[in-house]
Amino acid sequence: MHPRTLARLASLSTHLRRAPLSSHVKPMSCTAVPPDNSTFQLPPLNFAISPVPKKNPSDKGRHIKTAAALIIGDEILNGKTLDRNSNYFARFCFEHGIHLKRIEVIADDEAEIIEASRRMVQTYDFVVTSGGIGPTHDDITYASLAKSFDQGLVYHDETLARMEESGKYRTWVSKQSEKQRTARKRMALFPDAAEVIFVASDIWVPVVRLQGKLCIFPGIPTLFQKMLDNLKPFLPLPPEEERPFRLQVFTGLPESSIAPFLTDLQKRVQPEGIRIGSYPVLQKGVYVSLIGADRGRVHQLGVEVEKEVEGRVVTEAEAEAKRQLGCQ
Repeated sequence: MHPRTLARLASLSTHLRRAPLSSHVKPMSCTAVPPDNSTFQLPPLNFAISPVPKKNPSDKGRHIKTAAALIIGDEILNGKTLDRNSNYFARFCFEHGIHLKRIEVIADDEAEIIEASRRMVQTYDFVVTSGGIGPTHDDITYASLAKSFDQGLVYHDETLARMEESGKYRTWVSKQSEKQRTARKRMALFPDAAEVIFVASDIWVPVVRLQGKLCIFPGIPTLFQKMLDNLKPFLPLPPEEERPFRLQVFTGLPESSIAPFLTDLQKRVQPEGIRIGSYPVLQKGVYVSLIGADRGRVHQLGVEVEKEVEGRVVTEAEAEAKRQLGCQ
């Protein structure tokens, strides 16, 4: 879930990150609970990953074509926390040939979660939610989504076992009160018809999938990113030949000077499914983006664009480096 404060982020990372499992965890040589101190190295975890089904539940004879993201959290809307997950998901979708159609940020509000989740599941092939699955009162994503799809809530035994195992080597867990332990267990209270997918050997929290297409993720960016990447074997992704290729040309000319050419070019190549975009860099120039499935054709158009805008083709790595430096 999205961290409420920096302290909460650290706390939730502790909750969600360490994860062995009962019968599926390889036994550890040490059974005694060591003291919490900076010199003690927690033993590595090695949970079993869920088997990949022969026929994916979200595969109805075709691969994923459209997607949407539902980012849940008051802290995103009030500016306390920067949302990094929607950007990562957008990149994931582009790289795998999925058309990301919508990103919504909503509050920790049951009615909003229910309305948005139902609408997205009816409209798109693949939906992710991020945030609201922690142990506190405002973590209502699981409960709200259960209501959204007319399901009850039930503790998931395997998740509880992994959660319990993950706390064996942390003394703060053994010191928790009954109320605190009950709050922690809320993170394993799932909609009763959900598919529970364990995607990483070192994370006890699973991806919870509803209706075969809505996947529930934690809001912590490191967890969201790793779990999304590890979910790929469980998704009917588009084949390589249908994934888009992007070529970028940089020019020092102002955007208004190249606008007429780009307008004409887009009209000419639109029937081919090629998209042209321009992205100015303040007082530096413009990146012209060409995106299409036919790599050869995109390269051919790139030569034309280079000539017409007096620019040069830049690599994705170069463009990304400039973006990281805040130049884009």
